[in-house]
Amino acid sequence: MSNSTTSSTVAANPSKIPGAPTHDYSPRHLGAMLLLALIWGLSIPVTKLGLQDLPPLTLTALRFAFAVPLMLLFTLGRQTLPWRALPKVAALGLLGIGIGQVAQTFGVAGTSASVGTIVSATIPLFIVVFAAIRLGQHVSRIQALGLLTAFAGIALVALGDMDAAAATSVTTMWGVGWMLLSSVAIAFYYVWSVELTNEHGTATVAAWSTTFGFLALLPWVGWEWTRAPTQFTGMGIGAAAYLGVFVTVAGLYMWLGLLRVVPARVAAAVQYLQPIFGIAAAAALLGDRLGPAFVVGSVLVLAGLGITLSRR
Repeated sequence: MSNSTTSSTVAANPSKIPGAPTHDYSPRHLGAMLLLALIWGLSIPVTKLGLQDLPPLTLTALRFAFAVPLMLLFTLGRQTLPWRALPKVAALGLLGIGIGQVAQTFGVAGTSASVGTIVSATIPLFIVVFAAIRLGQHVSRIQALGLLTAFAGIALVALGDMDAAAATSVTTMWGVGWMLLSSVAIAFYYVWSVELTNEHGTATVAAWSTTFGFLALLPWVGWEWTRAPTQFTGMGIGAAAYLGVFVTVAGLYMWLGLLRVVPARVAAAVQYLQPIFGIAAAAALLGDRLGPAFVVGSVLVLAGLGITLSRR
């Protein structure tokens, strides 16, 4: 959803921008949007399954071991990355993967899949905040109200889940904290990447930032292996493959392809279904029980998300 931070000039004159949405989209495109919401919505429950067999850093590194070769393949014949851009792109990868994705994996380990799904849905809210700070985009009073509503919902979800044990895990404050750190880091990654992708191309920046982030993880994975033996299982490898191939690579290119045809506001609205798919999967696959506090808190988060992005 990083394309929501494009300039007001682009928004005002979409017909003059190469690759702008044509508004000529079909039921097939709607189906693609629903499929993407399902793919991304399943990411937290699948991570939870993978963590049953693999430790957090190993699962994260294995995920990007699947993703990096495919992403580099997509850069063939595209814009090359100049040497002067390497430090910024490397730092972007460290932020997005070394902090954002690693924190998310630790957060999933410390929360139920349902709570992790809801807290991760705050990424677009933090994007609005950072876009206002870094890109000078205005935040209206109604959007500020949406932010406060969503964060009140997070508090209700987290505190309510701590009082009711889920079938497979209990939410902790540390887990929620890791998830919030992940949302902040990933949101800033998206906003910062706007500047770099405008200059060097989306596929190029995405591939090389992911590569640098993956390489930075490897020493920490070695350290993790010295602390506890790691046994690779079919479920652990399958979870990493799903996260790397479908969530990271296929999801990215599906999203970019849809934004060439479908207005961003329509694509974003369909992606509000992600938490619903994630919560349903958590209940079906992991047996998460959803109490009244969780339901009310989830409604507040989704309402806050809708209010905040209503003018974006």
